[in-house]
Amino acid sequence: MAWTTHKFRKNITDSETGVIRKKWNGRIKVALVYPNTYHVGMSNLGFQAVYELINAFEHVVCERSFLPDDGGSGTTDRITTIESGNPISAFDLIAFSVSYENDYPNLLTILEKAKLPLGFKDRGIPHPLVIAGGVAFFLNPEPLAPFIDCFLIGEAEAILPRFFDTVSHDLLAQDRRSCLHTLARDAPGVYVPSLYKAAYNSDGTLGAFEPISDVPDKVERQYVKDLSRIPTCSPIITPDTIFDSTFLIEVSRGCPHGCRFCGTGFVYRPPRFRPFSLLKECMEQGASKSDKIGLVGAAVSDLPDLNKICGREFERDARISFSSLRADALTPELLSTLKKSKTKTATIAPDAGSERMRNVINKGISETDILNATEQIVAAGIPNLKLYFMVGLPTETMDDVEAIVTLCKKIKHQFLKSSRAKKRMGEITVSLNSFVPKPFTPFQWVKMDDVHLLKEKIKKVKSGLKRVANVRVHADIPRWAYIQALLSRGDRKVAQILSLVNTNQGNWPKTFKSSPINPDFYVLRERSLDELLPWDFIDHGIKKSFLKTEYKRALQGKTSPPCPMESCNICGVCKEKVKKE
Repeated sequence: MAWTTHKFRKNITDSETGVIRKKWNGRIKVALVYPNTYHVGMSNLGFQAVYELINAFEHVVCERSFLPDDGGSGTTDRITTIESGNPISAFDLIAFSVSYENDYPNLLTILEKAKLPLGFKDRGIPHPLVIAGGVAFFLNPEPLAPFIDCFLIGEAEAILPRFFDTVSHDLLAQDRRSCLHTLARDAPGVYVPSLYKAAYNSDGTLGAFEPISDVPDKVERQYVKDLSRIPTCSPIITPDTIFDSTFLIEVSRGCPHGCRFCGTGFVYRPPRFRPFSLLKECMEQGASKSDKIGLVGAAVSDLPDLNKICGREFERDARISFSSLRADALTPELLSTLKKSKTKTATIAPDAGSERMRNVINKGISETDILNATEQIVAAGIPNLKLYFMVGLPTETMDDVEAIVTLCKKIKHQFLKSSRAKKRMGEITVSLNSFVPKPFTPFQWVKMDDVHLLKEKIKKVKSGLKRVANVRVHADIPRWAYIQALLSRGDRKVAQILSLVNTNQGNWPKTFKSSPINPDFYVLRERSLDELLPWDFIDHGIKKSFLKTEYKRALQGKTSPPCPMESCNICGVCKEKVKKE
């Protein structure tokens, strides 16, 4: 019996799932697969946007599928789409949309349950072509290279038109290598791993990475230079997702602040904000469908017309929420919006406890900013506060970890002082996350703290705040952060570990014990500045010399100014525009 997607409620309607009905006749059939459950996948704005984008091509029909609710560990032997209920193996293309490295093993689970060979070398006609895209692969697709026919490196709006102009039934009917060669040559942003060869030095580091055919030496990330006419907002409103009945609107891509740990701030350069006129249309559309609107972006606080948008929307009594807020950007208008939305919890991310560490990571906010933000949030009638911190950051000492405790106590004091006037005391939730070095950031060369040390640091924070009333501490699990680092920083050899963990049905300890590949080599090893990195073949436009300079400035505790968001030659992304001028 085919697995049924709609586990949460019976009789879910097409309007609640955003189903697009198109006939298969003569069209290229794409199964768009999110490597997590329906509940998670239907909440992903990017996944839903890609679904609509693909279906906009007249010669293509796209249907969606997800990981079974049992995580793939059950006896279900079919993966089907929600539109037609057909198995994904019956489609011409299977397209994975991946945002998080820890979902990588789920891709193998899905292929296996679809009764498809895992390795691209073992697939051919009539098997579907297996492609993959998403921000995780902007950073580093190599750990999945032996399993995927081709990766799409770039933003969907920029890469899909050329891709589907190139793809045809005749092309798909060719032998697999010829088809992929045509895509790699004619569709910018398409990366075909089988057309590139990796060679290794005797110490295990990457010695060379070169094409073995007439395809580009480097794969250029494709991106939308102007978002002013391209809205991205929820095609569906449903209570059966993480964002319960919320209309989501993407307001921006990228972030100007250049926090040195954050991949988003570098691979989405240059930062781009949608104009007020377009967002106003999106807000009006959202307000007609739901009383809950969520503004999404890495730098929502930096949106030039945020105050205008907030003020206008409350003429219609909509409740508005924000995916992120900076402590130094809480304007009266923004706070008024939060209050009118009956927001119960505001979130700010100091990321580090000491001023020294915030300089190292180039956070750009001071302790004064954080304490002032606390006072403003409570004064606005928001009872609860959530704080994000990281442990394991480069150059971090135990004194820096202790500074997290000290800062939290200062925040609590300010929180209590401001709350007394309201005669109501809410809660402070401290979220501790283990730092994971990411490709294309200034910290791509650093080693990660080992699991034992991360546990020590988490314990120190928890112990320090244990007796502080109304303060709760939640921490991630360091071993999962370790796995994320392995998948984030690995080369093609890490695919052997993924294959083994799939055989072991997700048992990572057993996998690490039996693996011939040492995961510590990728996670706990500091890399030299002249080392060839597994992801160096991707061209984001960022000069490696710029990242090196930022890394050195971090080690010296020096900050750098935000991206000016205009033509310059600092990081290299805008080099073409500078030349033209």
